[in-house]
Amino acid sequence: MLCIMFLFCLEGVLAAQTTGTIRGNVYDDETGDPVAFGNVFVKETESGVNTDLDGFFNLSNLAPGTYTLVFSYLGFDSTVVEIELRANAIEYIRVFLEPSGVTLQEVDVSARRDQAQTEVQVSRVRVTSRELRALPSTGGDPDLAQYLPVLPGVIFSGDQGGQLYIRGGSPVQNLVLLDGMTIYNPFHSIGFYSVFDTETIQNVDVYTGGFGAQFGGRSSAVIDVRTRDGNMRRNAGMVSVSPFQARFLLEGPIKKMNPGANDGSISFMLSGKTSYLDRTSETFYPYASDSLGLPFSFTDIYGKLTFLGANGSKLSLFGFNHRDKVDYTGLATIDWNSLGGGARFSIIPANSSVIIGSTIAFSRYEIEMLEGDEPPRTNGINGFDIGLDFTYFGASSEVKYGFNVHGLSTNFRFRNPTGITFTQETNNTEIAGFVNLKQKWGDAVIEPSVRLHYYASINTMSFEPRLGMKWNVSDDFRLKGAAGIYSQNLISTVNERDIVNLFNGFLSATGETIYKPGSTTVEADSRLQTAWHIGGGFEWDLFDNMVELNVEPYYKKFDRLINFNRNKLTRLDPNYVTETGESYGLDIYAKYDRKNLYLWATYSLAFVDRFNGDQTYPTNFDRRHNVNLLATYTFGENNQWEAGARWNLGSGFPFTQIKGYFGTYPFSGADDLDYVTGNPELRPIFDERLNRGRLPYYHRLDLSFKRFIELGRHTKMEITASVTNAYDRANIFYFDVVDLDRVDQLPILPSLSVRFDF
Repeated sequence: MLCIMFLFCLEGVLAAQTTGTIRGNVYDDETGDPVAFGNVFVKETESGVNTDLDGFFNLSNLAPGTYTLVFSYLGFDSTVVEIELRANAIEYIRVFLEPSGVTLQEVDVSARRDQAQTEVQVSRVRVTSRELRALPSTGGDPDLAQYLPVLPGVIFSGDQGGQLYIRGGSPVQNLVLLDGMTIYNPFHSIGFYSVFDTETIQNVDVYTGGFGAQFGGRSSAVIDVRTRDGNMRRNAGMVSVSPFQARFLLEGPIKKMNPGANDGSISFMLSGKTSYLDRTSETFYPYASDSLGLPFSFTDIYGKLTFLGANGSKLSLFGFNHRDKVDYTGLATIDWNSLGGGARFSIIPANSSVIIGSTIAFSRYEIEMLEGDEPPRTNGINGFDIGLDFTYFGASSEVKYGFNVHGLSTNFRFRNPTGITFTQETNNTEIAGFVNLKQKWGDAVIEPSVRLHYYASINTMSFEPRLGMKWNVSDDFRLKGAAGIYSQNLISTVNERDIVNLFNGFLSATGETIYKPGSTTVEADSRLQTAWHIGGGFEWDLFDNMVELNVEPYYKKFDRLINFNRNKLTRLDPNYVTETGESYGLDIYAKYDRKNLYLWATYSLAFVDRFNGDQTYPTNFDRRHNVNLLATYTFGENNQWEAGARWNLGSGFPFTQIKGYFGTYPFSGADDLDYVTGNPELRPIFDERLNRGRLPYYHRLDLSFKRFIELGRHTKMEITASVTNAYDRANIFYFDVVDLDRVDQLPILPSLSVRFDF
């Protein structure tokens, strides 16, 4: 890989001696926001590129001469710029696109198709803020937590204390990033909401498998959340209120962006949201739960400062604080807090073809659970990330390489039902380097990459080659595939067999002996958790590019899964147990996005198994079939009305059946016990075969109806009426076999929200 990169760079240097480069950034003239994924077309070469998330584009190895560049994107007027390029020169330009009253749908189609033809995109779904807002949402507030289960391969196990699973991987196997910071618990206890504010999100990339070497430290999936910059042209804001939560956003320029001046600009953004469902549910939704109500509350705050240079170089400073609390009065209280901050910069040198990027961040997560008279259960994890990367652009190639240092410390204290107390305090360091090469050869795109990841706490180096490929069979049909090796050292305190677990804690593997599945004597080959991914499929633009169809079969093999042994009976029992596993299936989605109508449909066929040394069994989140249908339609004068609907159908989750019950009499207080007429305490006898039963099918319909009211050029109001679980389906969550009590997911929840933008 290093030899390939060297030859590529040498070729680029030699070519640069007789050619030149045109690069720059494209911005929204009204807000100063970068125009991401815009189309940059060169008339003379009849070729083009797409801008990235920062609105940056790069055209390399162009012969000296005059070039006409056409910049276009959906919702903006096209702009034409002429540039005189000299040999061995790098020309930088800033382009500002003016919002258009005319929607040029064909421009968006062209940009998306160009992007699809030049990127492999295996097992990756890109989610924009516009798509997030199109989803009918609980409480009328769109949120990433509600959108993710709409994606193929993604399963959410419940409304209260549920977990997110991606193509057979448990939550601890998913890397969640916010502007490059690791977020250890991205979802609140009430499963409708994440810690991310929708109004700040610029883009979300969800990699359900087969991701490149720039990501590491997790063995299943990646959720990469990028926030936008604050408004560079004017002060603006938003306030919103609903029965579930209140939100606000403030943003504006500290140093205003001036399109006519060649200087920099500075902006700020501050957002927050807080839930009061624990108080409002008693009034609005007294039927939604038992006497405990809906005892969920949370608060999220995010802030960002952006310094933008005249040449496109950028520095962002950001920070967050997330709090969550569940208070089951008299039973249990779970309270967690997460905070962090960091800096992210990109440097675009005036006379170099290499773009430099870096992220420096830290985050901390602490959780405590108080349950009756039991000692507190506590966990904390602190971590930092330092990353540096370099990107080199060729005419039809791109090389990205860099390194990352990740440090973390964990502390955990827990006493299990047998009275054994487990404590762990660790300090660990992970060091990784990676190289990614993207090369376009004719109709093919190939992306080989490799990652070297060293885990200091277990003294293990992981060599992780990865490969992605795409063949553009025609303008409308593309074949693709990806494969790779992945690893991780992080362990969850949550057991995969739990239905509900609000205590989400984390551990890291140490030098402690790890045994093979089902054994307490035969040591495992390694203490590192590893996985293999392979996937592929095709993309097809149907009906004159009106419909996007994506079909992907996949397979994941988990060579080693390490779980915390919460049920150890003696102090001599190991602290950890291991399993192996696999997941495989088929993900399909179709998308239609034209004019006033947005349609999204997905189907997932999945098989997820684990082997514990004794038997192979389906996991609790093994949902065989999953269907999602989403529709949004805008209508009326100036599109002032919007109607949306989302329907989800899923086959039932597995559960372990019971064979019968046995009675037990307590030894304490035996003098007061009447063994003749007294009733024993019943305890279930579970089937030795795990998860052989299946719960009934799950299905739910969500509806929303919006009215947009223009009050001024920058002032508007949005009123949303929404209904979650519109036909009040009694979807089972789990069945308590001890108390013989069925617990359902949440019932019908109507709401009305009001949002004001200024």
